[in-house]
Amino acid sequence: MTSERIIRSLAGLLLLLSLALGVEASPIYHSVHWLWLTLFVSLNLLQSGFTNFCPPEKLLKRFGIKSCSN
Repeated sequence: MTSERIIRSLAGLLLLLSLALGVEASPIYHSVHWLWLTLFVSLNLLQSGFTNFCPPEKLLKRFGIKSCSN
């Protein structure tokens, strides 16, 4: 699995989890403050699309996980 696929999967998982924990209609609702995580992940995805800078990608590269461009 490449670093890009891992990052996309992790972002999707965090978004779904934060929505499940932050939306009152969810069966696993905890607190509305989980929606801040949704905002944070979304903004990071947006800035990564414009700047091509992604801190988790650098971390995965240190662990030896290859990217698509290599």
